[in-house]
Amino acid sequence: MELELSESWNSLSAQTHSRSLLILQHMGGLSIKVVPLDMARDSFDDQYRGCGPAMMAVLPALHNFEFQVNPLFTQTWVKAEAEWRKRGSPVAPLASPAQAVALMAYTTKDIYKDFNAAVRVAGHSRQEYRNNFHFKTLHFLLTKALVTLRQAQKAKCHHVFRGVHDVRFQARRGQKVRFGQFTSTSLSKEVAQKYGTDTIFEVQTCHGVDIQAFSFYLSNREVLIPPYETFEVTKVTRNGKRAWITLRSSGTYSKHNWGVGHVPLPLALGSLVCSKAYCWGGLTCLTSPPVKVHGGLHQWMVKKC
Repeated sequence: MELELSESWNSLSAQTHSRSLLILQHMGGLSIKVVPLDMARDSFDDQYRGCGPAMMAVLPALHNFEFQVNPLFTQTWVKAEAEWRKRGSPVAPLASPAQAVALMAYTTKDIYKDFNAAVRVAGHSRQEYRNNFHFKTLHFLLTKALVTLRQAQKAKCHHVFRGVHDVRFQARRGQKVRFGQFTSTSLSKEVAQKYGTDTIFEVQTCHGVDIQAFSFYLSNREVLIPPYETFEVTKVTRNGKRAWITLRSSGTYSKHNWGVGHVPLPLALGSLVCSKAYCWGGLTCLTSPPVKVHGGLHQWMVKKC
């Protein structure tokens, strides 16, 4: 489970589109990154409102494509699917096996750093999302899984904690902020502090969802917060080297609603792909029946439109 932002920020700082200011402070010979909280404007925060069915139509081909171009995604998905099957392939109350495997994949230690670094900059431009963000499948499945679980849990709010190592976040009371990525927290303060104490977040989240039943690590009492949830900073305290930031949910905000209209689906040999409703370039389209299954997703053949 990913309960700290530090590794994501270490990776993010090398991204050319990052708008965040990273300041190194030397404390007792150690370097601490000082990062101001903000609304994470470059985050890809699509909630897929109104385009869920269209995304589902192209998801099998997109999943297959990302398996080819993103080895980390492939390896983590296979690992997560094996663990999911070992546990008896639970799905309910999720909408599909793919959503269950996506949650389990995210909560491994393998992919969250690269995934969240990519999420934080994929919304910088349509080109960045289209050409460089090769986690479209995972982002969509996680987003829809959280919505489904939240409905099943009757939109319950949670009081959670998040521990961060080697990063000192700055915020001011009354400020409106987002994490801008999928953010793991714990219902247990003790569990959260095992992941770091340089910054402790105490959060009331109303869009974060209890995902413990689908977490790779069963003991973390994990609640996952989506990139689009907004928070009001209600309190900031310093205790020696430690920063304690208290956040209260204030709703949601999504800058993007791009969905399927900005998903290029080139497969092998440079083909473009389409579903029954969507055909890019009039070249090729999806056809049935599917021939392979990856965690509930089918690999489709292609034919001329």
